[in-house]
Amino acid sequence: MKYLHTMIRVSDVDATLNFFDKLGLKETRRKDSEAGRYTLIFLVADETPEAEIELTYNWDPEEYSGGRNFGHLAFGVDDIHAACQRLMDAGITINRPPRDGRMAFVVSPDGISVELLQKGDALEPIEPWLSMESTGTW
Repeated sequence: MKYLHTMIRVSDVDATLNFFDKLGLKETRRKDSEAGRYTLIFLVADETPEAEIELTYNWDPEEYSGGRNFGHLAFGVDDIHAACQRLMDAGITINRPPRDGRMAFVVSPDGISVELLQKGDALEPIEPWLSMESTGTW
């Protein structure tokens, strides 16, 4: 058996692609289905191109809820502090800052939780993360 991908439904393709681009993911392919009235967009991280995220955009408006019920996507990063600073500078809210130098959470425009984990050992906790409060849900 081989892991293929995780699918998440999205309501705004541009906002979602902008979010995942800021995380560092790249689009590898896209498929539009006129008959099914949907678009599939596949994204990958540079280090794990075999583990895809499939974004499903249904052309007919739907309201999605329960993003938290999905759980979360997780990505290992080389420097949790730098990654969070880069995202915050790009306008993304850090919902759970890396106070422990190890783990942070952000949320996509559709409420999908994304966990960022420090590769290897935790970094020494530093400001502004050390004293930053968590916000929202993740």
